[in-house]
Amino acid sequence: MNLGRYIGLLALIFSLYILWQIRQLLLLVFTAIVLATALNQLVKLLHRWKLKRSLAIWLSIGTLLIVLSVFLVLIVPPFIQQFERLLELLPSSIVEIEELLLRISGFLPEQPWLDFTEIDNLFQQIQPLIDRFLGESLKIFFTSINTILQVILVLVLTLMLLSNPAPYKYLFVRLFPSFYRQRVSEILVRCETALSSWTTGILIEMLFITALSGIGLWILQVPLALAHAIIAGLLNFIPNVGPTLSVFLPMAIALIDAPWKAGAVLILYVIIQQIESYWLTPTIMAKQVSLLPAITLTTQLIFASLFGALGLLIALPLTIVVGTWIEEVLFKDILDKWKKSLQTRI
Repeated sequence: MNLGRYIGLLALIFSLYILWQIRQLLLLVFTAIVLATALNQLVKLLHRWKLKRSLAIWLSIGTLLIVLSVFLVLIVPPFIQQFERLLELLPSSIVEIEELLLRISGFLPEQPWLDFTEIDNLFQQIQPLIDRFLGESLKIFFTSINTILQVILVLVLTLMLLSNPAPYKYLFVRLFPSFYRQRVSEILVRCETALSSWTTGILIEMLFITALSGIGLWILQVPLALAHAIIAGLLNFIPNVGPTLSVFLPMAIALIDAPWKAGAVLILYVIIQQIESYWLTPTIMAKQVSLLPAITLTTQLIFASLFGALGLLIALPLTIVVGTWIEEVLFKDILDKWKKSLQTRI
């Protein structure tokens, strides 16, 4: 290797190091790109109704802000009140569970494994941990200035990308050699199509989960049924992890009213997830974007370990984009042509 190649290699290593150091910022930029792509579908729909693109953009941004405002105003304060009530009534709920177990044991023969002294000691040990966990989680969630600033940054970047995406696309294409720029433009179009299809599918699933959860929780008379249903729909954005997380809060609040409601809520969410997994997802996503479950879970673990909570949140759209690039560049442009060239030589 001559001096120029050594300098090029060092420049590549240094560039990769800088990109790794600013990986959180790059992830926020990618989040803005995904959000802009999703809103662009609404902009195109409004543009078909003979609205100017600038007006369609502002209507789309306004719709997003209204949805966020409604979520913060109508859902967050009641959740804070329910959290406080949950922390106050948690000791009495534990006592009710103990009494229920004791009543159940009255109908059963004595068993050596039914040691309620150990159960009582266990509840006493985990109660401070539960109180501390809930208190710290609530404090971190609602007092993190860093999270608020990141949300504002994402919204600003989304507005910039949505208002005039052509210069940013042109700048990105210019990073590649001239002979490959046309191909990069085609790949970007495929990425946009894949993200748009995935967005449509995931929105349908979120609405379906929200509707079923709301109806089920309303029948069970669980407090804040609408809020829990919306949370369940939003967490469905995160495959595998989101549906599991969505069940804990309604179960905890249902426990305040009656212990049996917590079990009923668990059964309800299991039924909903089975319907979604075996009927809705194959029906909707088969026409949109299909990803193997093992690949989805693996990429979630990888992105969560590399980028934290934000990586877990956007792991699926990031997987779609990376998968599109791998399919187009590695498979079609390199491996497939390599096979054809070998056949030509033979």
